[in-house]
Amino acid sequence: MTPEEAFGKVLKEIRHERSLSQEELGFESGYHRTYISLLERGRKSPSLNTIFQLVAALGVSPSEILRRTEGRISKLSRRGSGERRKTR
Repeated sequence: MTPEEAFGKVLKEIRHERSLSQEELGFESGYHRTYISLLERGRKSPSLNTIFQLVAALGVSPSEILRRTEGRISKLSRRGSGERRKTR
């Protein structure tokens, strides 16, 4: 999973927790619904400014969304590294 995909999954998760549609999040953050969709699918990488606008609309801190994204990436890399280890 790429960082963009992990971020997208977290963004969608938080959006659902807030019971917002992509259109509502887009309106609140100043972005178009299709851009929100591209972010959630990991097709676009958000700028720092975008992250700050999204979290303001979602009512979470930038560190929260990044912490959760990092957690998803770490969880997958730990799982993946265990599979790649050679046993002697």
